[in-house]
Amino acid sequence: MALRHVGKTYANGVAALSDLSLTVVDNEFLSLLGPSGCGKSTALRILAGLIAPTAGNVVWTDDSSADHRGQIGFVFQDPTLMPWATVADNVWLPLRLRGVGRREARDRIGESLNLVGIGDFADAFPHELSGGMKMRASLARALVVRPRLLLMDEPFAALDELTRFRLNDDLLAVREKLGCTVVFVTHSVFESVYLSDRIAVMTARPGAIAAEVPIDPHGPRDVNFRTSAPYAQLCRDVSDRLASRNRAGEA
Repeated sequence: MALRHVGKTYANGVAALSDLSLTVVDNEFLSLLGPSGCGKSTALRILAGLIAPTAGNVVWTDDSSADHRGQIGFVFQDPTLMPWATVADNVWLPLRLRGVGRREARDRIGESLNLVGIGDFADAFPHELSGGMKMRASLARALVVRPRLLLMDEPFAALDELTRFRLNDDLLAVREKLGCTVVFVTHSVFESVYLSDRIAVMTARPGAIAAEVPIDPHGPRDVNFRTSAPYAQLCRDVSDRLASRNRAGEA
């Protein structure tokens, strides 16, 4: 799919995006990286069909005008779990909205919970979970529909560093197993380099794509990569791209 010359101006007059064009390649992990307020989340919501652009359009590779929202899973920055429902019932929600009964959904719910490592917490309530486990439940809810495209809006930003590292690794493992395309919003250079096949660097608001950086780790994404000289160099390169593009935008 692709965003073609997309612009978004809100009713209050704030221009969030301007002439943003970006192609999402099937089965890749693409990160949108940029400063706070640059329109990353707006671009993600336009991809999801949650809001409409005020200019440009979204194009799917099958060239179809059909509603593709059923093929998309979305993970928000806040887990947004229903506090009165168990973890399993929270994960069931997307299927329930599609008319799938609880009994029929049971296996899919269990599979999704096991995928993210919280299969033993199906009957727990959100207030009984840690922050990392709540985010795992949110991810399981997005995965239960077996999405073709997984959109993630800074899902690990509020977590401690160790939990974030673990969830980064688990996300890569899930993506490898399911084979879905991921578009991941972050303001962390380090996270984007660790996770991504490609990074789209955005300008300050109104956001546009300033640069695209391919990431080739020449090996597995693991602790050795995270502590390697090539990883540090990639982080420096991406940081320089981000800084230079946004300095140019302020000039």
